[in-house]
Amino acid sequence: MSARVVAPRVVVVGGGIAGLAAAYRMRVLRPDAEITVVESSARLGGKLRTRELAGSAVDVGAEAFILRNPAAVRLVDELGLSERLVHPVLSAATVHAAGRTVALPKRTFLGLPAGPDEVRDVLSPSATAKVAAERDLPPLAVEQDPAAPDVSVGQVIAERFGRELVDRLVEPLLGGVYAGRADMLGLRATMAPLVGTRQTLTEAVGRVLGPPREGARLPVFGALRGGMDVLVDELAKRSTADVRLGLPVRALTRTGQHGWRLEIGSAAAPGFLDADAVILAVPAPAARKLLEDVAPVASAAYGRVEVASMAVVSLALPPDAVLPDATGVLLAVGERHADGTPFTAKAFTFSSRKWGRTRGEPVQLRASVGRYGEAATLQRDDDELVADVRSDLCELTGVDVAPVERIVTRWGGGLPQYGLEHTGAVAVIMDTVAEIPGLAVAGATLRGVGIPATIDSATAAASAIGAYLASRSGEIGAPSGLVGD
Repeated sequence: MSARVVAPRVVVVGGGIAGLAAAYRMRVLRPDAEITVVESSARLGGKLRTRELAGSAVDVGAEAFILRNPAAVRLVDELGLSERLVHPVLSAATVHAAGRTVALPKRTFLGLPAGPDEVRDVLSPSATAKVAAERDLPPLAVEQDPAAPDVSVGQVIAERFGRELVDRLVEPLLGGVYAGRADMLGLRATMAPLVGTRQTLTEAVGRVLGPPREGARLPVFGALRGGMDVLVDELAKRSTADVRLGLPVRALTRTGQHGWRLEIGSAAAPGFLDADAVILAVPAPAARKLLEDVAPVASAAYGRVEVASMAVVSLALPPDAVLPDATGVLLAVGERHADGTPFTAKAFTFSSRKWGRTRGEPVQLRASVGRYGEAATLQRDDDELVADVRSDLCELTGVDVAPVERIVTRWGGGLPQYGLEHTGAVAVIMDTVAEIPGLAVAGATLRGVGIPATIDSATAAASAIGAYLASRSGEIGAPSGLVGD
């Protein structure tokens, strides 16, 4: 008599974009699997969150995905959401530096220019001359081994291009991606395409960007009409996973030689979920805790990844408010109001300009507040943050009208810092977890904080678990479900 085939049980810990993409990929790979997604909060989506503001759907977390990595747009197409894909109707960003707001240079990679002509309007003549001289320096030499110590973005770029370029362009752009400080972020971790090219940084940037294009520029970003919740909802639906919200995973242990048991819920009344395989798609602090007993080396490596907090202040202004003809404005390091007080916001996105709006609708914009080490800024209450952001907006644009509605969204510990130890820590995590059958990890902590990179990590995790389940076909199976106290 042949053995009864029992559906494999896969538990995904974390209901953000990484966890949901992993659950969906697992469903594609193993239509027979019992997939459970356990999320500690009361909602899915993680740092993707859509709210209604003055009658419009607005994203109060990640609002777009970069198209250079096609993972997100391919997933959108695969899910049948291509008709909802939108691109900016305007691509004219600005930066406020040395008290002036000027166009953001177009041919740059995270603030590094393809040549001095790109930055003449942003930098002083002496700083522009230093940028021009970078191509005459010896090629950049940075150790490519992920386990080797990284070098500071701020230090290397200041040495080769000058500090002014760091403060006026690189720091504002990296601050938008990581909410971090250039001096504390790793070059290999954040600018990997430029490392190991045996070129100057100017030459490497030119190689990455390619030759200048003739005619209209291709879009750089994509988003979804109706907000990122559209992607979240579709992934949850298509995964057909058993979604369990409001249940923190308190512990992860091995059962027998191959199985797993997860303790979920409250400490006073815990439940236990058994699984054949587990995908951890949670921030670094949570992953560190869950791996303490089953993978202490990986746990310690997660502990080396610091996190930053930030806030997004979303404002809806009266329909007759007139914003500048730009997608937004970044603020250089050290910029101040005319009275000498520092700006609170690190960037504004003029959403109505960037994505378009219907005549008569309120004018939408959002401000990003907070970087690594700026805890005091985020300790202000909502009213204070909104007042400070409105003051910044007035100084930068002259727009001084009360919002018809507002939303303040705080992301505590929401952004991993890709510091000098990051690539080494990630190498340890990936190598260690790969040796543990039935366990995989995904998420923004690993090899990219953007939506496409996070999707890539989810795909890799699901593929690893799929291969593991295939290798153990016929051996896996036991009664599944939530066990009582």
